[in-house]
Amino acid sequence: MPEQTLKHDLDRFYSYLESERRYSAHTVSAYQRDIKHLIQILGYDEAGLINWDEIKQADIRQCVAKLHRQGLSGKSLQRWLSSVRSLFNFLCRYHRATQNPAVGIPAPKAAKRLPKTLNVDEINQLLNVDSSGPGFTNKGSKDNELTVRDVALMELMYACGLRLSELSGLNMNDIDWRQQTIIVTGKGQKQRQVPFGSKAKQAIENGLITRKLQANENEQALFVSLRGSRLSNSSIQKRLKKLALTQGLNTNVYPHMLRHSFASHILESSKDLRAVQELLGHANLSTTQIYTHLDFQHLAGVYDSAHPRARKK
Repeated sequence: MPEQTLKHDLDRFYSYLESERRYSAHTVSAYQRDIKHLIQILGYDEAGLINWDEIKQADIRQCVAKLHRQGLSGKSLQRWLSSVRSLFNFLCRYHRATQNPAVGIPAPKAAKRLPKTLNVDEINQLLNVDSSGPGFTNKGSKDNELTVRDVALMELMYACGLRLSELSGLNMNDIDWRQQTIIVTGKGQKQRQVPFGSKAKQAIENGLITRKLQANENEQALFVSLRGSRLSNSSIQKRLKKLALTQGLNTNVYPHMLRHSFASHILESSKDLRAVQELLGHANLSTTQIYTHLDFQHLAGVYDSAHPRARKK
């Protein structure tokens, strides 16, 4: 098999993920980190030549063991193995390798952890921002504009169960005001239409007033920074933490917690798992089923507090 530089093969693989698989920049970056670990542990030089068939199952097992010792969780190792398998599938497809050494190698079992959520009272505490309260300063100030924008984006994230990247990627023309829905571009560039309620509608309308003062000309992003360009994921994370602290929530609030809360609250009220799957944009129902465990926890709590033979003294 002719040898080519390692970097050449990796560049082709990452280009394939972007153009053919249509993965987001965030996902491709995760693949790059995983493959970088493989290359570093095995001691290869990206500028050097490589014969991929020299990498055997024993080498992949060695990598898994080392990453596990370094503290990577079972779930992270499962993702790492998936990235490596995808790389070798690509290499075999284009005759750069004849076998996939990552096939059949298990990762340590990941402990199943239920997603953390806010209850309805905590959601209300987070989003019911009083214009005369600590979240606001002088009327018309930049701080006020940021707070109005922050409430709008948090309301929409909770109203529609959005991922962080889905929220930051929203454009002005994704909103259908007549039907009160938004077009969300999720994983794999798949789009779904999600409704939003009156609270989110009012918050977005308020946010658009301040957006006019901030957005650069021809900027399509729904949520913009003070510089007038699209608001970044990291900025949204920081602003949510700040809002949660300002509103007196004594818990670490992060964007995906709002998505988890959305799913849990909808399922708790509707019992319609398929509908929650569609709203969240999950490809497989099994991914959504974790929220049934949250719902059961709620039911178990109700039982423990209400059943005369279950109540603790």
